[in-house]
Amino acid sequence: MKKEIKFSLVYRDMWQSSGKYQPRVDQLVRIAPLIIEMGCFARIETNGGAFEQVNLLYGENPNEAVRAFTKPFHEVGILTHMLDRGLNGLRMYPVPADVRRLMYKVKHAQGVDITRIFCGLNEVRNIIPSIHYALEAGMVPQATLCITFSPVHTVEYYAVIADQLIEAGALEICLKDMAGIGRPEMLGRLTKTIKEKHPEVIIQYHGHSGPGLSMASILEVCENGADIIDVAMEPLSWGKVHPDLISVQAMLKDAGFQVPEINMKAYMKARAMTQEFIDDFLGYFIDSTNKHTSSLLLKCGLPGGMMGSMMADLKGVHSGINMILKSKNKPELSIDDLLVMLFDEVEYVWPKLGYPPLVTPFSQYVKNIALMNVMSLIKGEERWMMIDNHTWDMILGKSGRLPGSLAPEIIALAKEKGYEFTDEDPQKNYPDQLEEYRKEMIENGWEFGPDDEELFELAMHDRQYRDYKSGIAKKRFETDLQRAKDVTLAKQGFSEEEVKRLKRAKAEPITAMEKGRIIWEIDVESPSMPPEVGHKYEPNDVFCYIATPWNTYDRVMANFSGRIIEVCANQGALVNKGDTLAYIERCEETA
Repeated sequence: MKKEIKFSLVYRDMWQSSGKYQPRVDQLVRIAPLIIEMGCFARIETNGGAFEQVNLLYGENPNEAVRAFTKPFHEVGILTHMLDRGLNGLRMYPVPADVRRLMYKVKHAQGVDITRIFCGLNEVRNIIPSIHYALEAGMVPQATLCITFSPVHTVEYYAVIADQLIEAGALEICLKDMAGIGRPEMLGRLTKTIKEKHPEVIIQYHGHSGPGLSMASILEVCENGADIIDVAMEPLSWGKVHPDLISVQAMLKDAGFQVPEINMKAYMKARAMTQEFIDDFLGYFIDSTNKHTSSLLLKCGLPGGMMGSMMADLKGVHSGINMILKSKNKPELSIDDLLVMLFDEVEYVWPKLGYPPLVTPFSQYVKNIALMNVMSLIKGEERWMMIDNHTWDMILGKSGRLPGSLAPEIIALAKEKGYEFTDEDPQKNYPDQLEEYRKEMIENGWEFGPDDEELFELAMHDRQYRDYKSGIAKKRFETDLQRAKDVTLAKQGFSEEEVKRLKRAKAEPITAMEKGRIIWEIDVESPSMPPEVGHKYEPNDVFCYIATPWNTYDRVMANFSGRIIEVCANQGALVNKGDTLAYIERCEETA
């Protein structure tokens, strides 16, 4: 019998790689016991990159979500892990050192055991401070190698980085194959190289399924000493996400490895509940193409999650590009034509930018430049006309050293613009800011929360946190969800009137009890506009007033918890007894 292989369920990344949003805290609390009951997981990925922003976008508190989701796993001895972006912390751009340091203190206090620290450039200067911060806070630092396929990303290249990270205190190494384009044979050799030199270090493999190599890669890393494999579960496994637990277990078991058994009754329940979350609202933000694998991803090297973004970009510029071509008496292009052009341009751009591993945020930078170049070339202009400031920061060295060399034309363009290159520690470009945020918390009278967790949220996601505190975030999400529902129905071929009927069928009408004029406002003295779609009412809220002909104001109560889906009467409109004023869809969640 071969060695034992353990499994980690990447429940956060399953959603992150599929769509825009994560399950709400009430859903996470419901799924956790079923994940435990499956009995096959040594670890669960509970939070990390984008998880907290998503909660803030809901208008809800991410700290409460992390605490609630990690708690049941801790009670049964399952380790929890998170994903962080090194210099960028939990966001897309660099974070001051004092905020990074606080993050590990907060997350450990909230119940997270392991932090998977990565840098999109594999820049050790960005990763090593986080290793030290994690150890200081009592967390297990899992240092990460971002895997890609290029002339510079060799076994030797990665092995040197692994040595440095382990020497700095990393207790584990993650092979993060974010696009799934790592070649199985190379991944096997890399695993063996690290294990032979550092047999005590745990190696965890994280591979996406996009181009279809992940199962072969899993087998190779296990044969060469890997300890833990990241897996997903239906209905979010495969496609651009990760291999399914059942298939991975069967493959490794047949190969002679010791693998845990799966409680299939619990798996089916967890599978059904995950589908329930999709049907509830999360599916409205999942691109259907994310369920497909695509060998085209091997050509461009971009992560599978970028496919949806690329397709949206291409659809957005498609008509404009064809208008340009038509004006030049040139044949129009299909979406597939543009996709191939974009892939070709990524292949052209990537080496000239120094082969940054194509992972957040650098995959976005490379894709954006390629798209802008395609636009410029179609217009008959030069390449490199539109490069944003964040991308320039990467080019100039403010994010760290690039793995490869910049093309002479890029260096010349930077000098032409008067930009200066730097090789100093990237963190020095981003001075401490925690005291500024502390002052803002005090001025606003906001609670700092246990272990300064609320201070941390403001410092890490200042704009989203302010929107959360003001209530704007929740209102924006409700509007976003309603729009997504309407778009989905429209794509299914329903007319506007049919969409209205379908929405009304799931809602309840609020009717006028008397004849009179409607006043949409809590305060009768200062009438306002009708409530917006998505506005929530609780049972004891006044829905509106009816100004009767005999000079009385009759209150119309909401009587149940629900959200507006349609307003049928304008401010001041004359309504008769029994007329429908609006439709409200019931909801059970608390405000």
